[in-house]
Amino acid sequence: MLFRQLFEHESSTYTYLLADAQTGDAVLIDPVLEEVERDLAFVRELGLTLRFALDTHVHADHVTALGALRERTGCTTVLSERGGSGVADRLVKDGDRVTFGRHSLEVRETPGHTNGCITYVLDDHSMAFTGDALLVRGNGRTDFQEGDPRTLYRSIHAKIFSLPDSCLLYPGHDYKGRTATSVGEEKRHNLRIGGGKTEDEFVAIMKALVLAAPKKIDLAVPANLVGGLLRDARVTAEPVIARDWAPIVVSPGGIPEVLPEWVASHASDVPIVDVRELDEWTGPLGHVAEARLVPLATVEAVAAQWDRNAPIVLVCRSGGRSGKAALALLERGFTKVASMRGGMTRWNESRLPVAS
Repeated sequence: MLFRQLFEHESSTYTYLLADAQTGDAVLIDPVLEEVERDLAFVRELGLTLRFALDTHVHADHVTALGALRERTGCTTVLSERGGSGVADRLVKDGDRVTFGRHSLEVRETPGHTNGCITYVLDDHSMAFTGDALLVRGNGRTDFQEGDPRTLYRSIHAKIFSLPDSCLLYPGHDYKGRTATSVGEEKRHNLRIGGGKTEDEFVAIMKALVLAAPKKIDLAVPANLVGGLLRDARVTAEPVIARDWAPIVVSPGGIPEVLPEWVASHASDVPIVDVRELDEWTGPLGHVAEARLVPLATVEAVAAQWDRNAPIVLVCRSGGRSGKAALALLERGFTKVASMRGGMTRWNESRLPVAS
C-alpha cells in the first residue's frame, strides 16, 4: 500500500493519502482547502485515481477541501452521519467500510470532541487515523462543538485502545513536530488519558483546561457543514423553506429540523418517511409506528410521485441521512420538509413509543 503524510502549517493539520499500489485507487483523509493543488499534484504524479475524500469530523480550525476535491475529481466525499451535515456524498456510521482497491478503512465512531468524530482503521489494524479524538500524548478539546469528556474517554478506550498495541496512530494535528504514535505508547505515556487514568481523573483534567477558541472557528464550522464550499455546488438556487407548518429550526448546514417530541405528537397528521435500510428499520432502535420505509438511495425516485406542497418529516438513525434527504427534496422544489433532529437514537433516548 502507498502511504503519504502531508502537513498544513497554519493549522498544523495532517492530511493522509492512502492508495492501493496495484489498482491506483486512493483516498485522502482530512484534506485542507488551501492545499488542494498540492494534494492533487501528488495524486497525478503517483498515477492514482482519487476515489474518496474523507473527514474525521467537522473541523473548527481549518476549511475542508472535500467539496473542492469532489468538483475537481468527481470523488465521493465521506463524513459521519452524526456530523450535522447532509451534503457529503456518503454519510457513514460505526462499522461501515470505505473500500479502495484491495484495502478498506473501518469506521469507528469516537465522539467526545464532536458528536461526529470518526477514527478510520486500516483493515489489517496496522494503522488508524484518529482525527482530533486522540493526539500524540494528548487528545481533542471538549469545551465546545458538542464536546464531552466522559464520552471522549469512553470512545478512546472502547474504539482506539482496543486496537493492538502495535497499531500506529496518525492524528489530525500535532504542534510539536511529532508525526505518529502507537496504541501502546498512548496507553503508557499519554498524560491525560493514559497511565491508567480513571474516567473521573480525565474529566477533571479536561475541565481544568483554559483554551483559546480556534482562530477560524467562525469561518470553518459553517463552511465545513457544506463541504468547505460557501455553497453546495449542486444547488443552483436558494431553496425555499416553509416554516409555518411546524416549529422548524434550520441547522448551520441549512437543514430544516424538528424535534422528536413534536413528531410524536403529530405522527398521525404528518407523513413520516424513514430513510434507513430494512435491517435498521427492524433493528434495535425500531421505528416510528406511523412511518414509511424509503431507503435513502431510493428517496429521490420515489419522491417524484409525492406532492411537493405537502409536509413531510424524514427520519434516520441520528439525523445525517435524513438531513441529506431533506436537502435533496428542497433542491427539487419541496418546501414543507424537515429532518427529525437526532433521529431514532434521540427518539429512543426520549423514551417515545417504538414499533419493531
